[in-house]
Parts: sequence; structure tokens; C-alpha cells
Amino acid sequence: MSAVQSLHAGQASEPILDIRAVYKRFGGVEALKGVSLALHPGEVVALAGDNGAGKSTLTKMISGVYRADDGEIRLDGKRVDFATPEAARHEGIETIYQDLALADNLSIGANIFLGREPMRRAFGLLPMIDRRKMAEAAKATMAQLDFHVDRLDAPVGRFSGGQRQAVAIGRAIYWNARVILMDEPTAALGVPEQRKVLSLIRTLKAQGRGVIFISHNLQDIFAVSDRIVVLRRGSLAGERRIDETTHDEVVKLMIGG
Repeated sequence: MSAVQSLHAGQASEPILDIRAVYKRFGGVEALKGVSLALHPGEVVALAGDNGAGKSTLTKMISGVYRADDGEIRLDGKRVDFATPEAARHEGIETIYQDLALADNLSIGANIFLGREPMRRAFGLLPMIDRRKMAEAAKATMAQLDFHVDRLDAPVGRFSGGQRQAVAIGRAIYWNARVILMDEPTAALGVPEQRKVLSLIRTLKAQGRGVIFISHNLQDIFAVSDRIVVLRRGSLAGERRIDETTHDEVVKLMIGG
């Protein structure tokens, strides 16, 4: 069974990610107060709320930056407690932050393998970076995303905002991420670039990956998400299916009106 087929296999049963009543405290401040959220393969769940609502804290907890003070996180039905982001990535959870964490002077392939470069030995000499493998990975991964640029070996600093998002997403899927956390992926992009990023998210959904999509842009949320989870002051303010709610109702949940 292929990786994509296996991602689809469990969609009708257990959620791939199940967050159960998690709490997070920083000194005397409760950043999260018993928040729950489930994510199934092939589903896009939007996470919305004003600044300070707890969105970033929740995603950092999922990705191993923070550990929950109470409650639990389950991945494929198994309880997990990631001590580091590396541990979360090892289990197939990747985060794409707004600043993307790309090396502008390096190619797509070099960015895909950043910190995890493949090595080879040539004629019994010392190990050296396998640049051919990196180039082949870039070509195959970008093809999955229907991504086209004139030169795959060009520095990513030359790319547009939407193209750079594609590189960050490509890095996540190359390492077989099953859960992808996206923090404001369309912020500071023009309308055509926003549309490209939303198309990339739909591609991830079609591949059976679970996506948590953080955004302040309700138009983008309604365009690409299946469900929306709204946080307010660290608590769950509401959860709605996109096809069963409106912009006005979501705004009221966010502000408490």
C-alpha cells in the first residue's frame, strides 16, 4: 500500500490527531483551558480567534515546542508527549510557520533536506553531500504539487511568496508528514499568490493529509476548510462545519457577541 493510500485508509474511523482537554499555563496565566480538537486524514480544520486566543500555543503544543500541563494528545489513537519538535516531526507532524524557515541562498532540494542532508561516498573518500539525490527529490516533490519554475536549482530567495510556500509544503510532504500545521500561510501575499497557496492546501487534502490551518482571513478559511474551531481567551468558543455556518456567526464566536 502506498503512503497516500495508507493515509486514506483510516479516514472513516479514528482521527489521525485527537487533542483532549489540554491545558497550558505560563506562570499565573492559563493560555489554554481544556481545549479539544480532532483532525481526520484528508481534512482541513481552520483554527481561528483573536490575538491571544491560544492558537499559537495549541499548535506549538502539537508540534512539540510546548508540553501540555494537563489533558492528552493522541496520534493514531496512541497517546503521545513530544519533548521536542524533532520528536513530533519523526512521527509525521510538520509545521509551516509564516516566516517559512527557508534558506534563501539554497535551492529547493537543499531546503527540503536542510539539516538532514543525504550523504554518499565517492571512490572511498570522505562522505559528501549527495546533490543528485537532493535534485531528484526536489523534482519529484514539486511534481506532486503541480509546481513549476524555470530552474529547480535556483536559490529560493528568487521565488515569489506563493512559490516559497510551495517549497515549505514540499519539504513537509517529502518527509511524509501526515499532519501539517500552517500558520497564516496566505498573510502578506497578493490575491493570485493566495489562490496558489489555497490550491496547495487542497492538494494536501486530496493526498489524505490532515491540515490545521491558522488564519485571520475568513474568506480563505471558508474557501478551503471543512471545519472551523474558534478559540477565545484560551477556551473553545465553538466548532462549526463550514457548510453550516456564516462569517457573521464565526465573528460572534471570536468576539463573544
